[in-house]
Amino acid sequence: MTTVPPPAVGIDLGTTFSVVARLDERGQPVTLVNAEGDRVTPSVVLFDGEDVVVGKEALKAIASEAEHVAECSKRDVGHRVFHKVFDGRQFPPEVIEAWILNKLRNDAAQQIGPFGQVVITVPAYFDEVRRKATQDAGYMAGFEVLDIINEPTAAAVAFGFQQGFLDPQGSSTEPNRILVYDLGGGTFDVTVMEIRGTEFTALATDGDVRLGGYDWDQRLVDLVAESFIREHYVDPREDPSTAGKLWRECEDAKRTLSARGKASVACDYRGFSCRAEVSRQQFEEATQDLLDRTRFTTVQALKAAGLAWGDVDRVLLVGGSTRMPMVRNMLRELSGKEPDTSVAADEAVAHGAALRAGLVLARRQDQPATFTIHNVNSHSLGVVGTDPHTGRKRNGILIPRNTPLPVTAKRTFKTRKANQKSILVQIVEGESPSADDCTQIGKCTVRDLPPNLPVQSPVDVLFHYEPNGRLKVHVTVPETDRQVKTEIVRENSLCKEHMDGWRRYICHLEPTDYR
Repeated sequence: MTTVPPPAVGIDLGTTFSVVARLDERGQPVTLVNAEGDRVTPSVVLFDGEDVVVGKEALKAIASEAEHVAECSKRDVGHRVFHKVFDGRQFPPEVIEAWILNKLRNDAAQQIGPFGQVVITVPAYFDEVRRKATQDAGYMAGFEVLDIINEPTAAAVAFGFQQGFLDPQGSSTEPNRILVYDLGGGTFDVTVMEIRGTEFTALATDGDVRLGGYDWDQRLVDLVAESFIREHYVDPREDPSTAGKLWRECEDAKRTLSARGKASVACDYRGFSCRAEVSRQQFEEATQDLLDRTRFTTVQALKAAGLAWGDVDRVLLVGGSTRMPMVRNMLRELSGKEPDTSVAADEAVAHGAALRAGLVLARRQDQPATFTIHNVNSHSLGVVGTDPHTGRKRNGILIPRNTPLPVTAKRTFKTRKANQKSILVQIVEGESPSADDCTQIGKCTVRDLPPNLPVQSPVDVLFHYEPNGRLKVHVTVPETDRQVKTEIVRENSLCKEHMDGWRRYICHLEPTDYR
């Protein structure tokens, strides 16, 4: 009996919209439509009593039931709970993400049959905690997450496929250096990549996980609200549903301003009404600081890659927010090049994820790889130590940012006092030498040290950082048998028992039921 290989599926789990793609019989990435017949699914969840509604209907409910709607949950990933409370209940953000993924899984299964293996994309600037939370969301949605891949890298793979680089006959030994400018709904990434034949190598990456088209929308909301206040002396943003409806109107106006020089936005609140007209120039002036933030980050990434604009062959635009003329004008002026819009802004990331899924599945079947990906880490990783001269907490960096992955790094620390009973290893991400300015992502403890351990005894800390951005830690105390190997204890992570419970609740699957 012939076994049908599982489909290669990739998911772009976006802040505002999500997309699913698969490889067809010819190995071509294609976007799968959802149950509503759309290529993109709003990443919005409505808690309607005992029912959970995901997608277009949840997005529509923002205008009337905003207090029951969770939007932009991706921005809260890595925190213990989502920032809103629903009927007295709080949810971890990865649980809300799991509901979105479950909707995508069910809709896609209507077209390709039941499946359980996927590659999910994350912003390149996501830290280790957010990457783990995304994998957990996939698990709770009934998936086996084959891999997580950076969104700009996925877009570059989709671009390479489109250009024929993944075809042995079309590949070139000459390097193609591209800068991927990825401005989505809620996050921003810029990655400098080199494509040499079928090898995709990230040279540097930078970004902002709290910057995206949503912030441009909010500036429009503020412009309209200020106009309303001047006319009627009340603020329409005070009411959640009115604010939600105004946000939707402003999101439409933002798209209008990409095509026309002006747009009008209607607002009704407390029996008052207003129609505010906003010009493209007003909009661009109100959001100039947001654009400047992306400009600064782009320049920093290019500098970190050790390149000048003359070394860059293409500036590739990804993400729906790159359709704004101000973005293209800025990049044209900055780089001296015409921005490349050859890949589908909303779908390229999912296509790259599907290609990556095909690669992982082929390797599992001992088939030759059609391309390779080499990533870099987006944040420096270190251990908190005490400066013996000042007594202050310091960040002892083991792996600097933009180090090629995978990588293993080791550093030796010393115990602080004689007869120490245990050692606490605090792992942090950040560039500052001060531990207080960095983000603690986890910790592990070596307990029951031998008695009479001398002061200044060596403690070896070894990091192994995977290509998908996941970190393993190995701590040993030389000349003793004490050691600990762990994937670091994260304060905001769900335990396995809780994830299994959410998995059963969300998609009615048992922990090992990968269909």
